[in-house]
Amino acid sequence: MTDVHMDALEMALDALPKRLSGPGGVAGVVKDGKVVAARAWGFADVERGRELTAATRLPICSISKQFTCQVLLGALGDPARFDDRVAAYLPRYRDALPTVRNLCDMQSGLRDYWALTVLQGAMAEQEFRREDALPLIARMKTGHFAPGTQYSYSNCNFRILSEIIEAETGRALDELYRQHVWGPAGMEGAVLTADTRHPADNVVAYEGNDAAGYFPADNGIYWIGDAGISASLNDMLAYECWIDATRDDEQSLYRRISGKPVFADGRPAAYGYGLAHHQIAGLDFTGHGGALRGIRAQRLHSRQARLSAVVICNHEPDTFGAASGLIEAALGHGVAVPPPIPDGWDGQWLAPNGLLARITAGRDAAQLSYATSPDRLTLAAPDRLASAGGVMAARSGAGLRMERPGDNSVADLTHLPETDRADGATIAGRYTSDELEAEMEIDWRGGAAYARFTGMLGSGRWERMAPAGPDVWTLATRRSMDAPAPGDWTLVVKRGAGGAVAGVTLGCWLARQIGYRRM
Repeated sequence: MTDVHMDALEMALDALPKRLSGPGGVAGVVKDGKVVAARAWGFADVERGRELTAATRLPICSISKQFTCQVLLGALGDPARFDDRVAAYLPRYRDALPTVRNLCDMQSGLRDYWALTVLQGAMAEQEFRREDALPLIARMKTGHFAPGTQYSYSNCNFRILSEIIEAETGRALDELYRQHVWGPAGMEGAVLTADTRHPADNVVAYEGNDAAGYFPADNGIYWIGDAGISASLNDMLAYECWIDATRDDEQSLYRRISGKPVFADGRPAAYGYGLAHHQIAGLDFTGHGGALRGIRAQRLHSRQARLSAVVICNHEPDTFGAASGLIEAALGHGVAVPPPIPDGWDGQWLAPNGLLARITAGRDAAQLSYATSPDRLTLAAPDRLASAGGVMAARSGAGLRMERPGDNSVADLTHLPETDRADGATIAGRYTSDELEAEMEIDWRGGAAYARFTGMLGSGRWERMAPAGPDVWTLATRRSMDAPAPGDWTLVVKRGAGGAVAGVTLGCWLARQIGYRRM
């Protein structure tokens, strides 16, 4: 049994308003089934001066996924019984179909449908109705990989799960949440706010920063199963206490979803049943983050230490860093200073899947930009950088070998010389994607390139393109519809006989290797 270092924890809580600078936030810690610290600061609405309290309900966003998995097990039992239901939602899919468990574990290989809204011509602020999701998902024809072989975050998985659950039970998802989790856990204020235009308690979500100022975020999407729950800090701490109270019951829902996940080849995975698995201060933790435009959330729980932390903000700071910092403080765990990063690590490389990877080195840590969020790498050996989560980047001649155990992937990356100049006139024109049944137009204006997407959701804004290397471009999108932009898209030009442009492939980590042919 570990003790809580209350002085260090209180100091860490005192530092949160500065560390998580913005309109407001809430945070709390549970130890041995009891709330040992809780804090709320700032405003739920800065324009009207409404304070943010421990009873104010905030969107918990993708933290909702674990609730969906608990309802799946509680209401339907063995997920394998419903594997044949998946095909109805992917009628044009040509690859092997994922199982229901693949959906729960982010091992389906399906591209993320929120990322694809960009390529289907959506404006970030437009309304995305419940009935818009399934037609978009139904257009999918291929995936990232064979189901069960790798990890790839995809909200499609949980949208399909929610449809299966409601169809099989004949009941609304919020009723099932209340029966199986909210009620037993004492989450009295929890509610399903699937329509983001109408937040609980009229909480305002904010974009911006201290330099530019904070301004209300404009959300217009409908999400269910993949996200949608709103809960107060009091609700979330009650949930953590319930998890601790049922920790020794092997049939308890949280105990069932928090088992160690694996890939089809038996290798350990870092995500299963709507829970991410982390190592913090040498202890195993399960948890999840959440993101909506103007909202960030994180919860973490260690069954081993009987310790949980929750942080939610109505702006966009690093809540994972804050929650893990509270854990470190509660355990009295000091943070070791890593060795300095030597020169020569900065650069960019192209992965076999067509995605760009960039390393930017600082004094004692480097940032690897590849997935949706950068990985923080420190020096593990003279020719190798590694993250706390196991991501490794090792020099291999002029190339780079990237290992991502959580994704169950190893890739040899090709060095890509950087360039600031390119002739965009050769790629200007119209393109069509058979995969998406959508189009892209590239325009070259006075030495600058832009792209615009048109599809089932409309015609989007012109997005900035920048040359990265020979026949490789980055395409920045301000955001997808549900949260932040899915990282820069990498556009790789494909040339045919005589060097003429035949098409391009476009992808980000959430939605890779989408082919376009020139019209």
